[in-house]
Amino acid sequence: MKIRHFKHTSGLAALLCALGGLLHGAAQAQATWVVGQSAPLSGNNAVFGKDIRDGAQAWFKLVNSRGGIHGSPVELLTLDDQNQRKIAGENTAKLLQTKGLVALFGYGSATLSLDAMPQAEKAGVLFFAPFSGANPVRKPSPVVYTLRASYGDELEKMLAFWTGLGLKQVVVVHYDDEVGVQNLSVVTEYLVRQGKTPKAFALQRNATIDAAKMNALVALQPEVIINTVLSGPAAEISKQLSARGLYVPMSSLSFVGAQQYIDAAGAAGAGASISQVVPNAAASLPVIRECGKALQDSGITAPMNSTHLEACIAAKVLTEAMRRSKKPGEPKALLAALRNLGSYDVGGYTVHYGPEQNHGSKFVELAMVTRDGRLRN
Repeated sequence: MKIRHFKHTSGLAALLCALGGLLHGAAQAQATWVVGQSAPLSGNNAVFGKDIRDGAQAWFKLVNSRGGIHGSPVELLTLDDQNQRKIAGENTAKLLQTKGLVALFGYGSATLSLDAMPQAEKAGVLFFAPFSGANPVRKPSPVVYTLRASYGDELEKMLAFWTGLGLKQVVVVHYDDEVGVQNLSVVTEYLVRQGKTPKAFALQRNATIDAAKMNALVALQPEVIINTVLSGPAAEISKQLSARGLYVPMSSLSFVGAQQYIDAAGAAGAGASISQVVPNAAASLPVIRECGKALQDSGITAPMNSTHLEACIAAKVLTEAMRRSKKPGEPKALLAALRNLGSYDVGGYTVHYGPEQNHGSKFVELAMVTRDGRLRN
């Protein structure tokens, strides 16, 4: 009896152990890939921030409807930073304490990323696809990986266009902070090589543009204006110039948010050119059709814009890295998978990542705002 009892106990223990393993495996399969994001969901850049969130969320919902990644759903946890650098840093600290967090994703600008990136480096967590091509997000880092082309790539293309038309006096509208001054320096360096020197017009973030400020801009006698600011001030400049009966050729970095600028500027935006770091959202490409349907299925009724599309593409790249991760749910394994992703075609738009390649794309094209409020390449 003792021998039988002993064998029975051993068999039961083995069975319980096996069941425990299955339950543990099931628990692992049900774990969530948490992706953290700080974005301006309120304040003067809220439309842009919501479009970033919605574009990524649409893709993650599509992935989850197909069973998730390795059987686990993807959750986008977005905290509102009100377009304030300090709050973005505080949000990052909270996100890094979140159980299951595997990456930080889609911050709304370089300024909002400044206090977040050092925290991500310290934690060894991927900081992926900030919506900026500014120098601060392109410095060598073991965890910071971007999707889009640099502002240098964008500016070179737009300045080559305008100077090729013989326009000489360039005025750069920039913010009077660390990132804004660096953006100004990129333009200056390019033009100096051509024997030209731009004039600078500095704005404070979140400040209004009154008549005196516009008088100062007009006094610079710009032949072309290069905007490196958000859609709000860029649109206000367009409207005030139009109200004065003035037309000055204008280009904006992709940072402006094309649709956000078009909506804010109205008729005054016609003729402005905006650089794009993803294909036109009206183009016929597999990824555009895929992301457009994902947005519709997620309940977004507005037509897909370039911000939606960029966020959706970035989310698709991130989930591909998740699929290739050797240890599902492990932040360092996800970072390694992204680092070694190589060339990946998302459907007509290809990114390239490697141990020495942190920046996925150099794609840039110029588009112009038409009289009917469309973006035409």
